[in-house]
Parts: sequence; structure tokens; C-alpha cells
Amino acid sequence: MTLRLLVVDDHPVVRMGLVAMLSEHADFEVVGEAADGAEAVLLAARLAPDVVLMDLRMPVMDGPEATAKMLASPPAPAVLVLTTYDTDADIVRAVEAGANGYLLKDAPRETLADAIRRAARGETVLAPPVVARLASRLRAPATPALTDREAQVLQCVAKGMSNAEVGRELHIGEATVKTHLLRAFEKLGVTDRTAAVTAAYKSGQIEL
Repeated sequence: MTLRLLVVDDHPVVRMGLVAMLSEHADFEVVGEAADGAEAVLLAARLAPDVVLMDLRMPVMDGPEATAKMLASPPAPAVLVLTTYDTDADIVRAVEAGANGYLLKDAPRETLADAIRRAARGETVLAPPVVARLASRLRAPATPALTDREAQVLQCVAKGMSNAEVGRELHIGEATVKTHLLRAFEKLGVTDRTAAVTAAYKSGQIEL
């Protein structure tokens, strides 16, 4: 059985290398290439690949969002995230979006080929560093969830905004910004803005 593959990566050289590597396997056929998530969603609907090799961070639409859109429209392909990023937030977003697997781009060729075949069979495939991170996350005490507004405030703080700038951005008073920050500090167990942003990012509640 030949597996139909869609390669998604915003770097042309990376796409070219993947296509060349995949073409060495008689049971793989690359039916399409996409440079961003939005293009990938359109191609997946038109080409109906068995497996999508999905980059994580791309312009227009990122990998987790594209994955969620693909899986919402049957017949859904298996999605194997192939990325250089292994942070907790990235892993959680990809897994929550429904990806079948998460591998790093430095994975050996045969490991990648085996992962593609396993993903096509509906198996979950995770790189060892990813498994270790998820296991550590499960063992760690749960971080209380931030409210949407608290997360928005910290997202702005992560961009280097002052309290006044955050207030203007979110159309709330500066005193309200301070209140949201203090509540976020308490939930995250920190005492300053930088530590709050770091903790929220590590717990997958904001993006950097």
C-alpha cells in the first residue's frame, strides 16, 4: 500500500530535503507541498493525503491551527508534527489539536519513515524528549488556569508593554490591569511580571 503524503514547511530547502528523503521509500508518494498552514488545509481537502508532515511555526496559519481544521473535515488525514521546537506550550498545542505524533527534525531517517507508517495506522508517535516532557508535566502540580483576561494581560506583558499600554490595548483601566496581574501572580506562584510570563508560557497558557 502506497501512503500519500503532504509536506508542510515554510522553508523551501527543508521541504526539498524532506521530499527527496521520502521519495527513497517505495511505499511513500508525496502528493503535495505547502508553505503555510492555510495552504496546507486547502491542499489536504483537495488531495486527501493519508499523512501530513506538519511544521509547527509558520506564517498565515500555524501548525496546530491547521491540524485542528484538517481533522474537523473528513476524511481527516493523520498529522505528524515535524519541528525543531520541543517546548511544553508547543507540545501541548499540537497534542490538543489532535496530532498523531510529534517528532523533532533531527530524527533519524528510518525513525521518521517508521513514524509515518505508524501514524497512518492511527498510532500515536512521540519523540523521546517529548515523552519525557509530557511525563514531567503530568507529575508536576497542576498550575491553576488563568482567566481569558489574565492570559490576555500577560500576553501583552510578554510583548514588553507597560501597564498603561496594556490598558489601552485591551480597553481597560490601568488599575484593572494591575488587579489582573496580581491575581495571575497568585495563581502562578510568582511575584513579578517576568516570572509570571515565564510560568504562564511553560504551562501552555500564553504564547511567546
